[in-house]
Amino acid sequence: MSSTDLQPSKLGTKEHWDNVYSSELTNFEEIGDEGEVWFGEDSVEKMVDWALENVRPEGSPFILEVGAGNGNLLFALCEAGYDPNRILGVDYSPDAVKLAQAIAHAKATSRDADKITFAVCDFLQDDVVPLQGMIPEVRSIASWDLVLDKGTFDAIVLAEKDEGGRTPAEGYPARIGRVVKPNGFFLITSCNFTEEELKAKFANAETGLQCHSRVPWPTFSFGGHSGNVYSTVAFQKL
Repeated sequence: MSSTDLQPSKLGTKEHWDNVYSSELTNFEEIGDEGEVWFGEDSVEKMVDWALENVRPEGSPFILEVGAGNGNLLFALCEAGYDPNRILGVDYSPDAVKLAQAIAHAKATSRDADKITFAVCDFLQDDVVPLQGMIPEVRSIASWDLVLDKGTFDAIVLAEKDEGGRTPAEGYPARIGRVVKPNGFFLITSCNFTEEELKAKFANAETGLQCHSRVPWPTFSFGGHSGNVYSTVAFQKL
């Protein structure tokens, strides 16, 4: 599916996500509800399992999640043994960042989850803030051993189109390729795109990424066709 085939939706607006995370932040402060796990716990488990097999915590990788929301995926990586000082979650919604930080402090005794960094960043427009310990000359670009996306690209493709009929998502793959370091990985889970469609968008000369592997999901059949509800694909910058 082309991103131009999808119609704009409130799910592609910053206003929608600001409202969602404002409500979830209030709920967490009042009753301790951490909010929705986007794509469910299975997606978190599958992405963490892939990371443990391919980007092991013993190597102290720098990990970036684009559109981290409430941070549930990064907390799971921290629980799995990844160094929280080398983990960054960015989101363009300030209340998403506040929510993730509040949850992190509540989980402070759980492998130092409060040491994970969360920052406000419009990934399509802003440079990603560097973490301490990064090599100075690559602190702004090509810095990350593992970059994660769990539903963020899906939301971006639902943004309003410009006069040429293009969505902001058209520039997203190149931005991803810009931050992944040589030999580093990009791992994405999507509900809008098939495995082959993700390969077509992210594995090209502009990004410098090549398809590395896929994470299997249960298949379903309907009307003589079979498919998956979600697609999880890993790319490597060679």
